[in-house]
Amino acid sequence: MALKYIDQMDLQGKRVIGRFDFNVPLNESGKITDTTRIDKALPTINYILENGAKTLVLMSHLGRPKGEAKAEFSLEPVATYLAEQLGVDVVLTESCKDKGIRTLLELPGTKVILLQNLRFHKEETENDLEFSKMLAQYGDIYVNDAFGAAHRKHASTYGINAYFPRMACGGFLMKAEVEALQKIVDKPQSPFVAIVGGAKVTDKIKIIERLLTNVDSLLIGGAMAYPFLKAKGYEVGTSLCSDEDVKLAKNILTQSSARKLVLPVDHVCSKEFGGAPVKVSEINIPSDLMGLDIGEQTIAHFREKLSGAKTVLWNGPMGLFENENFAAGTFEVANILAGLKDAFTLVGGGDSVSAVNKSGLSSKMSHVSTGGGASLEFIENGSLPGVQALKFGLN
Repeated sequence: MALKYIDQMDLQGKRVIGRFDFNVPLNESGKITDTTRIDKALPTINYILENGAKTLVLMSHLGRPKGEAKAEFSLEPVATYLAEQLGVDVVLTESCKDKGIRTLLELPGTKVILLQNLRFHKEETENDLEFSKMLAQYGDIYVNDAFGAAHRKHASTYGINAYFPRMACGGFLMKAEVEALQKIVDKPQSPFVAIVGGAKVTDKIKIIERLLTNVDSLLIGGAMAYPFLKAKGYEVGTSLCSDEDVKLAKNILTQSSARKLVLPVDHVCSKEFGGAPVKVSEINIPSDLMGLDIGEQTIAHFREKLSGAKTVLWNGPMGLFENENFAAGTFEVANILAGLKDAFTLVGGGDSVSAVNKSGLSSKMSHVSTGGGASLEFIENGSLPGVQALKFGLN
């Protein structure tokens, strides 16, 4: 069954309730420091308001209040910013359980209501049936545009679907994310090359195993590479490398698909984390040094493997890119991807998204995922609970 999206729904005169991801970073004075997540939701919100909806009820979480109402996690800054961007009043409720919300929905002047932080109530993360039912009473149509929370079986992303048979849909951000990720999951165009970096094999074991069945080459950089190098018998000095990760790497290396792995052949190291850079022009890292970036030979080797690729997934930086001494590998990968002709390039996962934004090349990528953990889970499993619930509903 195909997933329905907001532009396939008749919104005229309907009350719409939507789950969005307004989990934005705030500074100490409660000001939003990065509005990206709200900005990405605006096309869906504007579409709903411009296409005849009677009212729009917005839902989101912010931070981890763990079931308690805490002032520092209030959605008030979000309500203020939304009102500025939309040019309409946005009414923030004291709680998403307010008795007066139903009355508020009937007032002729009320168009947009933002429910206070869902996670002020433990029932949200517990996917509580009664809580889902209560939320569902605020709308005739349910829209989920919170892709970044679609991997959670929570009341507002999962349980609520039970109350909207044939009246649940995805928003435009959900559509962009799902369609982009399906190009990676469902018959990716070959040659398909994946680049995986970051810190721990433990964190990405599932995605590595999943990708190895589909890719033509899997390039591994960052601290992710050192357990693989050690498992192959190379010296890694004082590089980040746990025994558990080495054990997992050894297991992967015994599989026939391990021939697709491409590991660093040289490094940029330091005697201490973030210290003075030292170039090491071979695979082995001296005992008093730690690897903090891939070297020039590795960059050249990765460039060769990526040339002619038709599908590329990038998840995780190639080193300590926040420090300019160890940023070359990560930014060169961004440059290589930006220059690929006729390739579908998808960047997913917090640090690689941050790196590609910092490089100024995000507009050159086919898709930069906002999903973080959700995008990885989609690749691992082929879908997400929140997406499946939208497609098939809940009995």
